[in-house]
Amino acid sequence: MTAMTTGNTSRADTNRRRILDVALAELLRDPDASMDQIARAAGVVRRTVYGHFPSREALIGTLVDEAVQALTDADAEVRTGVEDPAEAVARSVLAIWATADRYRLLLALAQRTVTVQGIRERLAPLRASKVRLLQQGLDAGAFSSPLPAPALAYVHEQVLFAVMEAVNDGLLTAEDAGRSATVTVLTAAGVPASTATALVAKVREET
Repeated sequence: MTAMTTGNTSRADTNRRRILDVALAELLRDPDASMDQIARAAGVVRRTVYGHFPSREALIGTLVDEAVQALTDADAEVRTGVEDPAEAVARSVLAIWATADRYRLLLALAQRTVTVQGIRERLAPLRASKVRLLQQGLDAGAFSSPLPAPALAYVHEQVLFAVMEAVNDGLLTAEDAGRSATVTVLTAAGVPASTATALVAKVREET
């Protein structure tokens, strides 16, 4: 009985992972992809998809959760051991963009499917990390802003969403977007544009 239960659980986990992977690909190809389309592409019946995800919104929400976790992991990895707040922000935004670029169509879709409050809640841990970093920079004099760190973190967040939309609308190439977003975020924190541009170039050469 235990072996059977374990086997069934393993198969269910495999099905769930496959549905998520296929759903991401299908939604990036067609943001209006239905649960039926996703089930067919995954090679399962519609009931199987609904057995894991009670609605299309729940499926998209799970994909967004995974995307946010990937962004959080990328941010933490590149900032480890970096003491200069401006360099830490530059490394963070470049890493987040490299990850977000893979999910930007999904995140754009999520803004139509998931509530704004829902997206803000998902981003809360990543934002809290940014607030601490921005406060450190403000305290050290590396940043200068009329906004307190929590509000400045929201500005940085919205800059990234705006840059994603600009790329999606063909106003900016994905290749230029990471550099542009990082310079914009740094200048919003009071770093002179020339300093921000040079710092981003330096970090990109090193990574």
